[in-house]
Amino acid sequence: MEMFLGIDYPTLWYLVVGLLFSGYAILEGFDYGAGAWHLFFRKDLSRRIAINAIGPLWDANQVWLIIGGGALFAGFPVMYATMLSAMYVPFMLFLMALVLRSAAIKFRSAEPMLWWRKTWDIIYFTSNVLISFLLGVVLGNVLLGLDIGANFEYEGGIFLSFLSPYAIMVGLTTLGVFMTQGAIFLLLKTEGRLHARLTFLLKKAMIFFVVSFAITSLYTLTFIEGVTDKFKENPIFFVLPLLAFLAIANVPRLVSKKKYLIALLFSSLTMAFLLMLVAFQLYPVLLPSTLNPNYSVTIYNAASSQKSLGIMLTIVVIGAPLLTLYFLFLYKTFNGKVRLDDTSY
Repeated sequence: MEMFLGIDYPTLWYLVVGLLFSGYAILEGFDYGAGAWHLFFRKDLSRRIAINAIGPLWDANQVWLIIGGGALFAGFPVMYATMLSAMYVPFMLFLMALVLRSAAIKFRSAEPMLWWRKTWDIIYFTSNVLISFLLGVVLGNVLLGLDIGANFEYEGGIFLSFLSPYAIMVGLTTLGVFMTQGAIFLLLKTEGRLHARLTFLLKKAMIFFVVSFAITSLYTLTFIEGVTDKFKENPIFFVLPLLAFLAIANVPRLVSKKKYLIALLFSSLTMAFLLMLVAFQLYPVLLPSTLNPNYSVTIYNAASSQKSLGIMLTIVVIGAPLLTLYFLFLYKTFNGKVRLDDTSY
């Protein structure tokens, strides 16, 4: 098996895919989180400001989803096919919500009628909450394991089998961390009465996230097989949940000092540490099988050929710095508080 810097190609591609989806979760997390607060804002002006805070960024942030999905398909096609088969319903709901969310952003302010704007407000709020929740549900199902049989074929149910208690807990935890991320980002972009209300809402979001995270963690350690064994083998990784807790605990202090950008960084670090925790727990498995561990999809039996992975890693080495420069330019260009004008949503 070919190696690069002492690491085999499937492991490297596992890290690449993980980084891409982490970027998507962190950057689109504050987009979805901001939208999940939409109906908590009473005035039309406040809702317009909140939408325009993410206006220049939301479609660019979705690049991470497209690249991440493409990287998953290119690097681990077996995993891509099996997961889509198993999670067909949540992924279809996810795509539907993405379309409705985009339409709401574009169409909400196209007409002045009150009923028109209220309708799109409800659609926008619902789609953001649903997207956040479904992303966590999919992650919860992956951690819990899927009914994968021989030849990597999914043998479980389709309709509501993905809504297990554990998946719902992970979905609510994801919604909580996204709403925390979204509130901090909106604090960075707003001022006045909306800013003051967001300070209050952020406290509610953090309580929601910490409680849901604590319950989910306790359930994971108690009922999910193999979690404690893996951490006993490598006790050093117990530091990850500790770092996640310390990062989120630092947010209120930073917000009280009006250091919103640093607070957003620490909120992002919380998400990064939690995703690293997931990656460590799964490796080298991508999709655990609940029927037989030998049927599990791993980075080795699901990977493309060594030559394909080597070529794609070369493309990543070239493309990653360019993508980073693009996003640095984008965020620097649209830095500062929101100002509404004739071109605003």
